Amino acid sequence: MITLYDTTLRDGTQREGLSLSAEDKLRVAMRLDDLGIDYIEGGFPGSNPKDIEFFERAKTLVLSHAKITAFGTTRRKDITAEDDESLAALLETGCEALCIFGKTWPLHVTETLQTSLEENLAMVGDSVRYLKSQRRTVFFDAEHFFDGYKADPAYALEVCRTAADAGADAVVLCDTNGGTLPHEVARIVAEMVAALDVPLGIHAHNDAACAVANSLVAIDAGCVHVQGTMNGYGERAGNADLTSIIPALTLKMGAETAVDADRLRLLTEVSHFVAETANLSPYPQQPYVGGSAFAHKGGVHASASARLEAAYEHIDPALVGNLARVVVSELAGRASLTMKAKEMGIDLTGDQETVGTVLDSIKELEHHGYSFEAADASLEIMLRKKLGTYEPFFALESFRCIMEKREDGKVMTEATIKIHVHGHRYIATAEGNGPVNALDKALRIAIGSFYPHLDAIVLDDFKVRVLDEKKGTGAVTRVLIESADGDKSWGTVGVSENIIEASWEALVDSVEWGLSHPRQESARQ
Repeated sequence: MITLYDTTLRDGTQREGLSLSAEDKLRVAMRLDDLGIDYIEGGFPGSNPKDIEFFERAKTLVLSHAKITAFGTTRRKDITAEDDESLAALLETGCEALCIFGKTWPLHVTETLQTSLEENLAMVGDSVRYLKSQRRTVFFDAEHFFDGYKADPAYALEVCRTAADAGADAVVLCDTNGGTLPHEVARIVAEMVAALDVPLGIHAHNDAACAVANSLVAIDAGCVHVQGTMNGYGERAGNADLTSIIPALTLKMGAETAVDADRLRLLTEVSHFVAETANLSPYPQQPYVGGSAFAHKGGVHASASARLEAAYEHIDPALVGNLARVVVSELAGRASLTMKAKEMGIDLTGDQETVGTVLDSIKELEHHGYSFEAADASLEIMLRKKLGTYEPFFALESFRCIMEKREDGKVMTEATIKIHVHGHRYIATAEGNGPVNALDKALRIAIGSFYPHLDAIVLDDFKVRVLDEKKGTGAVTRVLIESADGDKSWGTVGVSENIIEASWEALVDSVEWGLSHPRQESARQ
């Protein structure tokens, strides 16, 4: 059985730009427990008010499996473990499991701690022994272990043996600088397994892009405890990513963990939950859990996967709670488009003429700057127009935008829309903080009474990209809009040399697709 130890709430929060409140940390802990994580490292008690609050509130958490773990250091030099404030803070959390780190690299002992190699050994042994006497599970993180082992293998081994002899439940070998390569990890772990009679763990950082690989080869070499973070969050280049390690262990290495098949299906959901709680966008290309992890763009790939799903997918995406999808682009083939249309509820199987026509249109549009990879809604609208099955919700007569900089320094935009709905002409004017905001408000005023669901549609994101910057002010602009209605989200695209025109195109697609959502057919009628 491989023990899964998550340090997102401590090591993960050392990532630049990532901050979690005590409430955030409690919510994440609950989801990690749902996933089947064995130990959840909550932070460094006594180091800051946030972690003090977390550990106090964590006492009331009702967890089904995981154990909250407090993290700290060994006793300071030249005092007893019983008198050390940091060890006392660990015990005051009431946590059943504790993790302490100590130095294994002589360079750090003599220069950072400014103590002797002998005193460092005593600090490690005394600390582990004292915490074990308090009836706690104790993990010892051998900090900078791999660098220390390469510099002085005898001393690094002696530090780990001291922790083991003092009763540590596991000795965790840390690649703190993240620069060790997999073949080195495999060799060194094998040597440690042969030398020590204690469960060994691995804690890898990603500075050389090897954290996941190092964790897996360490387990293959004999480690039975693995530490990491959700989504690989952590200082510098990050920590080992548990969202890659867990499925690799379960699905590829046949290792037993507490994450059974049912829990594994929560992996993508938990990964995205952690990202959103940290106010970070989920990384689309992240293995296993990313939105693009099982996306097929090339025509040959899409065609093959349509006939045999395993042809271009290393696992069934459903096993980790993800989905396979087809991305339609200028690289698309007939199979790609047919599969994508099927996702939209459109059957093109017997209509190869339309498939060919639409493919030609897509290639021509993308040549002019369109991109449908993040704009499925615009693609569907174009497809339905080609089939003659799309009915617009309104017809534009004209619009205009006027920007005004006022005496108080505020800049406002006024938009006026002339529009036709159900044979009637309407004129609406609205102010906004920019042309898109003003146009959106004016459009809602003009058609809102006909389509009540418009109130539920919100613009979540607005991205502008200038194509062929060398053309200066004459360059083509691509606008991508992400919208949602509380039920689902969708993307639309507009392209023009005029940014307002490109924005209007994407805005209209966004509104019309949202109104044509199946849930709203009755409202439309």
